[in-house]
Amino acid sequence: MPEKRYNQFSSYLKQKFGVKVYKITLDAGFSCPNRDGTISSGGCIFCDGSGSFSRAHSNTLSIEEQIETGIKNLSERFGAEKFMSYFQAYTNTYKHVSELEKIYNSALKNDKIVGISIGTRPDCVDDDKLNLIAGYTKDYETWIEYGLQSVHDITLKKINRGHDFNCFLKAYEKSKSKGINVCVHVILGLWETHDEMMQTAKTLARLEVDGVKLHMLCAVKDTQLAQMYNNGEVEFMTEDEYIETVCDFLEYLPEKTTIHRITGNGFKDDLIAPRWLGKKFNTLNKIDNEFIKRDTYQGYRYKEIINV
Repeated sequence: MPEKRYNQFSSYLKQKFGVKVYKITLDAGFSCPNRDGTISSGGCIFCDGSGSFSRAHSNTLSIEEQIETGIKNLSERFGAEKFMSYFQAYTNTYKHVSELEKIYNSALKNDKIVGISIGTRPDCVDDDKLNLIAGYTKDYETWIEYGLQSVHDITLKKINRGHDFNCFLKAYEKSKSKGINVCVHVILGLWETHDEMMQTAKTLARLEVDGVKLHMLCAVKDTQLAQMYNNGEVEFMTEDEYIETVCDFLEYLPEKTTIHRITGNGFKDDLIAPRWLGKKFNTLNKIDNEFIKRDTYQGYRYKEIINV
């Protein structure tokens, strides 16, 4: 692996397009069936009012305006040349397919856009929507990102996820059958044992998922989880525990699986706990050092899974 001991998504894109590709996060004004009362009220216990959005833009801007602003800012700041449109806020397939087509097409008009990534829930896709997304694969780097978080149904109920693992599995298999790249979101630290978290890693490894995005469970303002933390009902992993768990997790994944994220700090002003999560690059460096210390890498234990 060229730069890290894990297969960074950014390196994969650079190798494919010849330059670093930057994601432009977009808010198309979607909602979520787990927040509007369709499935349940309140949403996932960790979700705040932004729907896991970076708040880089205001959704008062059109998609085209958000794209133009993103390209301008990233070009001036980093000298960026190529970009992916990333629909991040809330559930980005939660509209009729005719509306989705207009929204997605508007994000692909600029000739500097080389790809599209759509964040959604596995219970918010169907054949028509997936056929629409699959139609972009010929001309664009096309991804769908499913929030799974854990393969354990008891955990999904605990966090009020609103769907079970089997729902994810059906959506995943249907997406793959249509040639769409799939990135799976996982949250570590959901009060699971180490073995339970590794069961999630092994399951995704056996599925040979295209990409994985790892998050650390954290409490941010205006969430049920923040209230639980303030009431002394929950504890979070230490930084050392998280680093060891991430390395263990990645050792099971096949080397070809792209890693889209292994830590993130969100907005420091909104972060309540754990506070160490606010030092993103410090944690990334420690993960690199842990792999060096172990002399292992992503995929190191993958053969243990496929030989069972």
